[in-house]
Amino acid sequence: MKAPRFRILGALEVWQGGRRVLIGGRQQPAVLATLLLHANRVVSVDRLADSLWGDEPPAAARRLVHGCVAELRRTLRAEAGGGEPPVLTRPPGYLVEVRPGELDLDVFAELVGAARETLRQPSAAALEEAGGMLRDALALWRGPALDGVALHGFEGALAALEERRLAALEERVDVDLRLGRHAALVGELQAQVQAHPARERAWAQLMLALARSHRQADALAAYQQVRTVLVDQLGIEPGAALRTLHQAVLNGDDPVEAYLPAQPGTDGDATRMEDAPLAAAQPRPEPQPRPPRQLPLGVWGFTGRPAELATLDAALPAATGPDATGRAAPAVHAVSGPPGVGKTALAVHWAHRVADRFPDGQLYVNLRGYDQGSRAMDPDEAVRGFLGALGVPPDRVPAGLDAQAALYRSTLAGRRVLVLLDNARDAEQVRPLLPGTPTALAVVTSRDQLTALVAADGAVPITLGLLTAAEARELLARRLGPDRIAAHPAAADAILDSCARLPLALTIAAARAAVRPGLPLTALAAELAEARGRLDVLTAHDPAADVRAVFSWSYQALTPAAARLFRLLGLHPGVDTSEAAAASLAGHTPAEARPLLAELARASLLAEHAAARYTFHDLLRAYATELARGTDPDGERAAAVDRLLDHYVHTGHTAEQLLNGHRDPPVLPLRPPAPGAHPERLTGHQQAMDWLAAERPVLLAALRLAAETGHDTEVWQLAWALDTFLDRRGYWHDLATAWQAALAAADRLADPNAQAYALRLLAWADTFVGRTAAAQAHLERALDLYAQAGDLAGQTHAHLNLSVLWERQGRLDQALVHDRHALELSRAAGHRRGLAQALNAYGWDHAQLGDYAAALVHCREALALHQQEGHRLGEANTWDSLGYAHRHLGQYAEAIEAYQHAIDGFRDLGDRYNEADTLVNLGDVHQAAGDPDAARATWTRALRILIELDHADAEAVRAKLR
Repeated sequence: MKAPRFRILGALEVWQGGRRVLIGGRQQPAVLATLLLHANRVVSVDRLADSLWGDEPPAAARRLVHGCVAELRRTLRAEAGGGEPPVLTRPPGYLVEVRPGELDLDVFAELVGAARETLRQPSAAALEEAGGMLRDALALWRGPALDGVALHGFEGALAALEERRLAALEERVDVDLRLGRHAALVGELQAQVQAHPARERAWAQLMLALARSHRQADALAAYQQVRTVLVDQLGIEPGAALRTLHQAVLNGDDPVEAYLPAQPGTDGDATRMEDAPLAAAQPRPEPQPRPPRQLPLGVWGFTGRPAELATLDAALPAATGPDATGRAAPAVHAVSGPPGVGKTALAVHWAHRVADRFPDGQLYVNLRGYDQGSRAMDPDEAVRGFLGALGVPPDRVPAGLDAQAALYRSTLAGRRVLVLLDNARDAEQVRPLLPGTPTALAVVTSRDQLTALVAADGAVPITLGLLTAAEARELLARRLGPDRIAAHPAAADAILDSCARLPLALTIAAARAAVRPGLPLTALAAELAEARGRLDVLTAHDPAADVRAVFSWSYQALTPAAARLFRLLGLHPGVDTSEAAAASLAGHTPAEARPLLAELARASLLAEHAAARYTFHDLLRAYATELARGTDPDGERAAAVDRLLDHYVHTGHTAEQLLNGHRDPPVLPLRPPAPGAHPERLTGHQQAMDWLAAERPVLLAALRLAAETGHDTEVWQLAWALDTFLDRRGYWHDLATAWQAALAAADRLADPNAQAYALRLLAWADTFVGRTAAAQAHLERALDLYAQAGDLAGQTHAHLNLSVLWERQGRLDQALVHDRHALELSRAAGHRRGLAQALNAYGWDHAQLGDYAAALVHCREALALHQQEGHRLGEANTWDSLGYAHRHLGQYAEAIEAYQHAIDGFRDLGDRYNEADTLVNLGDVHQAAGDPDAARATWTRALRILIELDHADAEAVRAKLR
């Protein structure tokens, strides 16, 4: 007769020959539980009595214990068919004899020990095997140990058992984290920390899983939660491990670097997670991201300002470390002065002069604080731009300005970086952009004196006045030549007076004189005086009025066509404009616009700051806008805006089709371009990416212009045109901004199709930004709109979006629910492409749950449909899913073949990003298959593409190659 099996990891159970043995009463279960907790060891009668009655045993306690044990033995003997029960008499009490495999606690301990031993082997197979053992061990637990058994004096022993369970659970999670199952763990870990809020290791695992699932904001929020718990409940701060992990997420570093628990079973001999078998082997130095070099072109012929330059030079020691007193405050200089006085010229000139003192880079942003032609830049937009320049991937940028600014300061910590914040509106716009490290230095320019920055942030004020007479004369001489000045000194003095010694005015006057070298300075001085006289009603020694006089003088000398183009450029919303866009704005062909732009550049009314890209000073922009409103009729200005928006909408539409040729056309169809608009003819994926990269800030500004001028259809269409580019580059904050504007436009248009579409794409952006609640609300509203319209295909796509949303939160059960809805709806609609997408999603989520066999079934069905439909992108995506499933089944040859099919498809489509992403996956398979050379070669191919795309994922691939 087989021996009984005992189960104490949950309710007490005894099984004999496949039948459960009923241990009745209150005392028999308590006695058996006590014996099993001391299996194969003698438990005295007194100890058994204590477990039954605690400190208040009855007078006949020992006799009652003997009787209870006798009854227990009779019960076990009866179930064993008369065989000898395993409860034996051994002075001074009893023991229960348990052989290997008969007590679930022993099986649990053996499995955990074996898993720890297996983890000493550095291989992916060992990780998978150990993970399986730990899962089997944990599956033995059916609830709290000895649940329902009344025992006295065993609280510590039962707590120790629970601690062993939690430790094994955390070890199993570590294994899954090493295997890259971050997203699938999030939901489980969220439940775990709710159940055990003081366990710092579980919180660290949750933070890592969130961060590695591109949910940095949620990871930072988790840290704040655990800190609140620990401080409020225990009166302590988080431990060093949690603090280090928190700092890594803030810094935008790979959180794996900060999460370094000992490898299970190594007794503290730390095996770092990044040394796990799936990580790259053999360290090898790779080129680091180039430091940012964002300074604009230096000012040609810069003159004077020795005192101000000396003040800035004095800040240099503070920018390279604490000063002699040990103070570690960051250096900030605030350069203020009236418009046109040369604040930007001074800051840029000095920055170029000392750039070598800041080897970790120079950051620059035009905050457009006083630009009347467009909106001042929001600080969060500037911070995100700086983070991108510093190599922080967009998917690591949290939502919310405070978190973004904290990440920015952390990223700058210890770096020798110069930060130039140009044209600031006020201290509030600037403060989030200030570095928090003494190794960095910030220079701010503003018309405002920024007294709040000086008072609260220790900024050193530099107030810029007019050039001295000698400095102004030197500037003129450098641009016109000293001989010309010497020939007509009085005329030169008159020009200086008319320009009020303002550098901007002098630069424009000098440009006017330079293009007419045969005209005496006396004639130029007379023209300028006449122009100034026309504005005398406005002048009272007002530098702004003086500079307007110079603008007027230079503007009056333009040809009519160039003057018209100058005026219309004041309507352009961007920080700069391309030659092609300027041409459409004016209704010219690019060939017609080119000489007009050159004329404006020669007159210093425009600056060609990059090839075929033009910008101008904010005073000149304001002047151009003023002229346009006073000169050009409303209808002509409106027509110019129409042409400009059509230029961007139609060129953007072409770019989007080149990036994503299988995408359905926009639900708000394009009308033909307005007469005179000449959209650019883009050819090929790379040209489309280059155009979108150059125009991204301008397109976002054009989207705002469209909203402000009542072009709601164009707002929606511009968001559609930006969608694939912003998504592939990871610019999800910009994507959310674009689709939020598109949704508002669709609401104004009262177009339910456009509303539902915008809601879906806004939800997609919010999902990746980390605004999951907002994303869910948007998708539920989209579903309602699609349902009202009877649009089954639209409902299919909304459910697929919801599946992604839940998957990213680790709620794969919910993701599968929406996958099934998408399958049902697409079948009912006869929407074969939607059905194929739903099947692929269904298979992918099964793979995330570890059901790789089911994943293969669904994904193969999806692949066949995509091939029948000729949907190459869907086919490539499905090959990628198949590669993932084969890889995790250890079928490396099949995985390599599938990934190669995906790579071929993405390459044929010109989808460079997904080609690179799949190359990374292929490299991982080669590494897992024991071919590190093939892995490195494949990762290197991926890295080249990502560098060409200037994509933030490049850094993660570099890490694999180290």
